[in-house]
Amino acid sequence: MNMLARFVAIGAAVIASTFGTSALAQSGANFFSDKTVNFIVGTGPGGVYDTNGRLLAEYMQKYLPGSTFVVRNMPGAGGIIAANFVYASKPDGLTIGIFNPGLIYSQLGQEPTIKFDLAKMSWIGNLTSDPRVVVTTTQSGITSWNQLATGEKVKFAACGIGCSRMLETTMLTNALELPIQVVTGYNGNDDVLAMRRGEVQGLIGSRSAFQQFVQEGHGQMIAQIGGTQTDLPQLSSLTEDEAGLRTISLIESLGTISRPSAGPPAIPTDRLAALWDAYAKATSDPEFLTRAERLQLDVNVQVGDEVTLAMTKALNQPLEMVQLIKDTTNQ
Repeated sequence: MNMLARFVAIGAAVIASTFGTSALAQSGANFFSDKTVNFIVGTGPGGVYDTNGRLLAEYMQKYLPGSTFVVRNMPGAGGIIAANFVYASKPDGLTIGIFNPGLIYSQLGQEPTIKFDLAKMSWIGNLTSDPRVVVTTTQSGITSWNQLATGEKVKFAACGIGCSRMLETTMLTNALELPIQVVTGYNGNDDVLAMRRGEVQGLIGSRSAFQQFVQEGHGQMIAQIGGTQTDLPQLSSLTEDEAGLRTISLIESLGTISRPSAGPPAIPTDRLAALWDAYAKATSDPEFLTRAERLQLDVNVQVGDEVTLAMTKALNQPLEMVQLIKDTTNQ
């Protein structure tokens, strides 16, 4: 049974077991007819999260007939503002969003502005698992990990305080004693523009987000963290430092949930099943996949309980890693 058929079957089974009749089994999808769904993107316009979110919203609307999806960008605090908003929304299925996995770090680090619990959210899907890569600019002249690790201090771009890229870059810089100055505040496509202007010499980010930058000749990827690709050296093979390896392992585990979507806790079962169904159909639509490929967006989908289980696993970290995240956040 393929993925789409599987989740359609799961959704139908959940609804049938809850309501008991085929007529009521259609109520979940029917609810969305003539309704507006607010689709929250936790970053500003432009950039990979916004592109993923808008494409996903367009095709979920297609598979919830009669619905209208309105995309709202809600950047700030590494995605915390958007997640707080969605978490506090009415659990009617009409407010959902796509989030930065850095929220996992924020929750583990007990960021005081958080008003959500990722373990309780109504998880809908995850578009891809996206390994992290170390990217350096052509202008920097840094073409290998060894050059970076043993060279002069350079500037690496990161997004806002608390976002995953800032935390991961800072944790790796500290653990491996890298000559990197982390410069925050680069959101959306700002980091790419900053690298092209020479303001910064590199960054650590998701592979798919910077594939085009490299293909256009502006830089190179010199190491990868996680993933199954074999064209780059794995960072774990380039160090024997124990603290560094623990940090790399943490980043690898969170890379499995790179584009998660959810709504607030306690969305009614039939409506959540309808959202699962629409997500599965949207992300397997041939036109969606063609457009994603054209936009150089990786698609490796998880739906429903698969995402819930992956999120639970990511939140279940040993105490020493939780303390590392807290220390990095405080720093």
